[in-house]
Amino acid sequence: MIEHPRAPSTGVLKVSAQSNPNSVAGALAGVLREKPTAELQAIGAGATNQAIKAIAIARAYLKANGIDLSCVPEFTDVEIDGNVRTAIRLLVERRMLPAPVAPPTAPTP
Repeated sequence: MIEHPRAPSTGVLKVSAQSNPNSVAGALAGVLREKPTAELQAIGAGATNQAIKAIAIARAYLKANGIDLSCVPEFTDVEIDGNVRTAIRLLVERRMLPAPVAPPTAPTP
């Protein structure tokens, strides 16, 4: 099977080691309420840690809207000031949660 490269439907949310995960989560949740996918990009362990925390927080934000998330991590090369660096690309996709099933009611006599 040939897998086509995944393309985000929005711009890239760049995360640094100093990023506030709650702020990134809010931005991510906002994108995913409107679009089916979003992309986070992180360079380095600290930035990757903040990005993963943001995804976990965004899941909690979106649960009330019946949305869950899946994440596909991959390596990518980015150019910064003429230098090529390896980054982590996190493609986040929304999945609709199944509607809760009401418990059966007892028949009335």
